[in-house]
Amino acid sequence: MKKIVIGAMALMMAATIPTLSQAQTYRSEAREHRQDYRIYRGAVRGELTPGELRQIQRQQNRIDRFKARTARDGYVTRGERRKIDQMQDRASRNIYRKTHNNREVY
Repeated sequence: MKKIVIGAMALMMAATIPTLSQAQTYRSEAREHRQDYRIYRGAVRGELTPGELRQIQRQQNRIDRFKARTARDGYVTRGERRKIDQMQDRASRNIYRKTHNNREVY
């Protein structure tokens, strides 16, 4: 009986602990949520044209696919993390440029 209880407790604890890949990409996930909000705000305010919005969303999808590929093996290396940061830096600059280029949706 003790073995079953201990096994069940160990299984519950293992399920609640985030995986290694999730822990390593948390910072980039939080950053991506902030960027998503900036994109949403630009779209609602009319600062982004439909074409600009599509372009930014495609860029975000590329970042998501790259993050999924890098986390597939369960470990995100320092180089992969740096590449993700660079991609997000570039995306952030694009979001800023496209929301401040004085093109508006009427």
